Amino acid sequence: MNPQPTANPSVASTGVTVITHPLVQHKLTLMRRKDASTSTFRTLLNEVSMLMAYEVTRDMPVQLVDIDTPLEAMQAPMIDGKKLVFVSILRAGNGILEGMLSVVPGARVGHIGLYRDPQTLQAVEYYFKMPQDMQARDVLVVDPMLATGNSAAAAITRLKQLKPRSIKFVCLLTCPEGIAALQKAHPDVPIFTAAIDRQLNEHGYILPGLGDAGDRIFGTQ
Repeated sequence: MNPQPTANPSVASTGVTVITHPLVQHKLTLMRRKDASTSTFRTLLNEVSMLMAYEVTRDMPVQLVDIDTPLEAMQAPMIDGKKLVFVSILRAGNGILEGMLSVVPGARVGHIGLYRDPQTLQAVEYYFKMPQDMQARDVLVVDPMLATGNSAAAAITRLKQLKPRSIKFVCLLTCPEGIAALQKAHPDVPIFTAAIDRQLNEHGYILPGLGDAGDRIFGTQ
């Protein structure tokens, strides 16, 4: 069973934050339905991503800047979106990316192309493109599903070679096996998710889950 929602985000275990806001949970339930159309699924994922972005970026640093209101000059806080990088694990990560960029449009974007070998369930890289000066940037790695954890762990291992200032991992759904695998490989990377489901099946899919996120986003099989 999924954790019971509460009014505020809660830490399910060390390093894992479950975003239990009622709007996030409501929209996730609508996404889980097998009869949700591709258009509906894509729209809901965009909305959930926007809502999750508010919590994931809660501790982003701000700096005071000089501005003029209609009445007087003042100093007011602003974030530097150019210091933030959203890294999408292709292809399904792009489903979260759009919603996140709606909240922080100044963020840079990176892409990591990985596919899961159907026999070994291990991640194989086929594409890697990042902004420059990663050492000065905070990274949010996004992928709707943290299932076996192999793709997420491989992506973060690759990113760490660029020595970014910080890394967080953001997903819509995960399971105990995925959390354990990612935390074993990268115990220093916090995980943000909307739900921790029961388990993986023999094919590496999350149960009860919502099916293959990439297929449901793009209308493929």
